[in-house]
Amino acid sequence: MHRRGIAEDVVDQVLDRYDEVGIINDEAFARAWVTSRHHGKGLARRALAGELRRKGVDAEAVDEALDELDPQTEEETARALVARRMRVERNAAPDAAFRRLVGMLARKGYPAGLAIRVVKDALAAEAESAEFADGIDPDALAEAAEPEQ
Repeated sequence: MHRRGIAEDVVDQVLDRYDEVGIINDEAFARAWVTSRHHGKGLARRALAGELRRKGVDAEAVDEALDELDPQTEEETARALVARRMRVERNAAPDAAFRRLVGMLARKGYPAGLAIRVVKDALAAEAESAEFADGIDPDALAEAAEPEQ
């Protein structure tokens, strides 16, 4: 509204009225965003938190919305994403498929340890890549992938 030249007092009145009638509700928006983006795009907690913060949702509302996304659901979603993508990666070399799949999960905000473990399990289920998967140490790779603080 500021960019359109609307006076500050009018902006405040409109926003106050929206707040009174419940049109502006960061908590409801954050919950709906988490549900929609997790189920629609498969985004993990970290990616969802970043999106909500960029949209101006306060940290408390973000945390409350993300609390509704439990780790089990997040892992199931990661496994489903990898299973779907494995159809494309079946003909790729196991090491290339591993890199691509872990990268895909990382871009969606999944923690390195979870991403590596899920991809290792998926590769181990494939006869052609089972031997490669046996050589993967998820804990060591996850530690190496985590940024130092």
